[in-house]
Amino acid sequence: MPYQPRVAILVPVSNYNERWQPAFARKAAALTAAGLAVEPRLWTDPGDLSGYNLILPLFAWGYQRDVAAWYALLDRLEAEGLPVANRVPLLRWNSDKAYLAELGAKGVAVVPTVEVAALDEAKLAHARAMFGAEEVVIKPAISGGADGTHRLALGAAIPDDARGQRRLVQPLMPGILSEGEMSLFFFGGQFSHAIVKRPAAGDFRVQEQFGGRETGCDASPAARALAAAALAAAPVAPVYARVDMVGDAAGKLHIIELELIEPSLFLHHAPDRGAAFGQAVYAAI
Repeated sequence: MPYQPRVAILVPVSNYNERWQPAFARKAAALTAAGLAVEPRLWTDPGDLSGYNLILPLFAWGYQRDVAAWYALLDRLEAEGLPVANRVPLLRWNSDKAYLAELGAKGVAVVPTVEVAALDEAKLAHARAMFGAEEVVIKPAISGGADGTHRLALGAAIPDDARGQRRLVQPLMPGILSEGEMSLFFFGGQFSHAIVKRPAAGDFRVQEQFGGRETGCDASPAARALAAAALAAAPVAPVYARVDMVGDAAGKLHIIELELIEPSLFLHHAPDRGAAFGQAVYAAI
């Protein structure tokens, strides 16, 4: 039997409230087809990881709910010199959405964002004035799955879970409601495929658990160029990446998020069903 490098995929605890097994099966199949032996390990208690050729945090879902445990895991992976993709400095950088300001400072078009250390009415009003927008979205800087994300119309009360807390404030981008959120996928630096995620009627969140639906799409040259510029501005080149973007009132695209930790990759929409993903991971060993 030919040699198969061992790959550990970090997964959530069994009672995590989002179904991850179907997506795990797709990713594992792509990696197995590339010649890798895949094993799941709990990200919250992975045990001895020294025997693996590569560790992938592809299903470290819920890390935003236990930030201390997540950063402790990153510290451990780094201290033990374990092989991780994406690399630990990139994972740490991508964990906190304050990186959007860094991308913007490098000339990348990002969704306008104001970081507030302790959200109150005055700071919210200041952010609205800066954007010239009545409707805004507030979210934790460390978040996932739209946890703690709220759409606030003018005059709406600050939710209890956000009052006095560190939050990012952004204008509600019109494109999210009219066109949806576009995601572009890159493996080993090469573009693979793209999808559009649209929210359910009356919502702004595109995640499946809130009724969002995705369809495959063609990424325009402008979308590809914006995604490439965002990834080039990251501190380390990623092995795998999902780049999320939305349009403003004029249709210009802006980066809303770089997903470099545990993104859904929607490999069933990839023309090669994930072969490039598997090859990129194998090449990272």
